Amino acid sequence: MQPGMQPKMYPVSWDQFHRDARALAWRLSERGPYRAIVAVARGGMVPAAIVARELGLRVVETISVASYGATAGAAPETTQGDVAILKPASAPLLADGGAGVLVVDDLADTGATARTLRALMPHAHLATVYAKPAGRPHIDTFVTEVSQDTWINFPWDLGLAFQPPIAGAP
Repeated sequence: MQPGMQPKMYPVSWDQFHRDARALAWRLSERGPYRAIVAVARGGMVPAAIVARELGLRVVETISVASYGATAGAAPETTQGDVAILKPASAPLLADGGAGVLVVDDLADTGATARTLRALMPHAHLATVYAKPAGRPHIDTFVTEVSQDTWINFPWDLGLAFQPPIAGAP
């Protein structure tokens, strides 16, 4: 997005997100089987739970990645910085380059997180519910593409107005 431009807002309701996550599961069902699912915390946890249910996956793991708000002085959750792995996935799932592992996130934005995950698990299948043009080449499956200058307002971030997290900064 060009400096000074306001992003387009794309609010997503719980109903819509659930439908989109189920649509992702349909697409993924043709590409399995998977031995485990790894949710990218935090945004990937909700879609990963839905996909795990739909695909009958019982081995559910997380990897905690921080990128938004990681830049010094940046507004939390609005500025993407360097990607940091805060908690890796378990060693057995990283073995064999993540072969048979499904990694799920909410959004592929710039592709920075996906590139980091691909380096850790080159044989895993990376899937997101939403993708922007810069992130698309770095993932294997997605459901909905939005423009690069679109800000997705996920249902867990919304009330009648934006709701900051209770704990403050992420």
